[in-house]
Amino acid sequence: MPSAPADLKSEKQTERSSSVQHFILATAGHVDHGKSALVKALTGTDPDRLPEEKARGITIDLGFAHLKLVAPSPNAATFVLGIVDVPGHEDFVKNMVAGVGSVDLALLVVAADDGWMPQTEEHLQILTYLNVRRAVVALTKIDLTQDEQGAVAAIRAKLAATPFADSPIVPTSVVTGRGLDELKATLTKVVGSLPPPRDFGKPRLPVDRVFTLQGIGTVITGTLTGGALRRGQNVVIQPSGKSARIRNIQRANSNVEASGPGTRTALNLSDVAAGEDIARGNVVTLRELGGPNNTFDALVLISARATRPLKEGTRVRVHYGSGNVVARVAFFDKREELAIGESVLAQLRLESRAFAFAGDRCILRDWAEQNTLAGAILLDPDARRRGFRDEARLACLRERAQAPDDALVLVASQLARDGAARKSELLIKSRFSEAEIAAGVARLVEVGKIVPAGSTLVDATRWGMVLETAVAAVDARHRKHPEQIGLPLAELKTSLADYLPYDESFDALIADLCKNDFARAGAEVRRRAHNPALPTGLQNAGSKLRAELNAKPFDPPSRGKLVFDGPSQQALRFLLHTGEAVELGEDVIMTADNVARAADVIRQFIRKNGPATVSDLRQALGSSRRVVVPLLERLDRDGVTVRQGEKRVLRG
Repeated sequence: MPSAPADLKSEKQTERSSSVQHFILATAGHVDHGKSALVKALTGTDPDRLPEEKARGITIDLGFAHLKLVAPSPNAATFVLGIVDVPGHEDFVKNMVAGVGSVDLALLVVAADDGWMPQTEEHLQILTYLNVRRAVVALTKIDLTQDEQGAVAAIRAKLAATPFADSPIVPTSVVTGRGLDELKATLTKVVGSLPPPRDFGKPRLPVDRVFTLQGIGTVITGTLTGGALRRGQNVVIQPSGKSARIRNIQRANSNVEASGPGTRTALNLSDVAAGEDIARGNVVTLRELGGPNNTFDALVLISARATRPLKEGTRVRVHYGSGNVVARVAFFDKREELAIGESVLAQLRLESRAFAFAGDRCILRDWAEQNTLAGAILLDPDARRRGFRDEARLACLRERAQAPDDALVLVASQLARDGAARKSELLIKSRFSEAEIAAGVARLVEVGKIVPAGSTLVDATRWGMVLETAVAAVDARHRKHPEQIGLPLAELKTSLADYLPYDESFDALIADLCKNDFARAGAEVRRRAHNPALPTGLQNAGSKLRAELNAKPFDPPSRGKLVFDGPSQQALRFLLHTGEAVELGEDVIMTADNVARAADVIRQFIRKNGPATVSDLRQALGSSRRVVVPLLERLDRDGVTVRQGEKRVLRG
């Protein structure tokens, strides 16, 4: 991390070895058990940087250092551990939580003379809640005990039935130097067995330090997760939404073009002021990854090692990333309290907005910041308070609670709850890559649980229900209005808007309908077998219209003579709507067949006689100028004829 302007002004340095792997290690343990002294002995860096820390001899805030480890041959891999040294005093547990939100490995420190203490236990529970799976135990101050085996056995007993039951325990002393090399070797072995930090293309850097360097500007540091950030990249600060640009990046005190997940990263940001625009607890990320929210749906769980239950409506501090926000807890199942060792679906109603992903782990501490109460796995970071106990929402949360890290489950549960979603927006705020989400979608399509609909995805059950609704609506229109071609698409779309909120989904629905028994007719959809017919009461009027239009096929009566009452008006609308009749002008109507016959006569006349005037064609048809002028204009529009001066020629 940059400690002086010279660090950020130095020439760009890059790592020379492609086998370098980065991980984050966090210390944990009771106050005065030697965490900071051990970090200094391992790295040469004193993580206690504040004057008050020097004066009181305890860690108050987070401290940082780097440790380079090289695995022995034949692998000879190099590991760079970004070390976060956390406070052990009970008054500063909130700072401890801010430092362990994204760690790969814990260094649990227990003093041989004191043994297991209250903050050792609280830190262990916090690590468990945050799903930290690997740890190395440093038994410090081994020079102050006469019963080394007893101290080791006591720690092993405390670790029983935890994820760290088989963690290596290394006796150490910073006074004599005992165990330091063994501890490094143990750390090397453990990190060598860890998978590299995941890069799923969604970088987030929870800010844990903010400061200003003269001549450089605002610098922030944090543990980068989820993806890479690059120099010159535009970023956003959540939850404010403030935009910024990355001027420079440092990793392990070296300038780099980009930094990836699993690294302690420093960013020099333009367009932001320390304290005013950005502070600890904020998140630097990309704008396309969504925004903050004030309501989280979560699975809340209390360790069997906890000492108190969690009551409904409790005001808590939700610790996530490097920050915390005050919230109220509401249980979905209406229970009064969550007992020790149990879990429950709950809603965290935040008093201010926060930016988080589905699958993130959080810590719930009491509002007074004295006790750790529970852990939480976020199942929906974009939850809403309206419809709190809606059954579709509960079904979604129950599924996710069973497999919060399974992309296929999250995709299926979201679509079952919402019915439809745009592919580009599906699970943006999650810990899954585009490829992982796409694979989940492909599998669900393959087994018939979801239906691709253009750029959207629809739950198969919802799709089937909407298809049935659309079929019923078209059939109802045919029964009620047999004279009409079908159901207007706009009307059908409006009726289905609550089920298919996206235009793309509706277009795909119509295409699906038209694969079988339905057809699209202009702006309407109909059954293929449907033949529009006049109702019984209008059939006589329709017959009269047809007879009058065909009596003089090329010189029909004017509209005023054709339509003289209500039934004749309705019959004419039917003929026009079905295409049986064609409106050439306000006063001229012909049957479609007669228009086609007239067009044939005109073609033959022009082929035989050459370009023809209106008068020529009027005589050829035995018609009137009233009819022939709009007829020729229609044929011009249809591409049959072309006007050249006062004459018509055939197009082409």
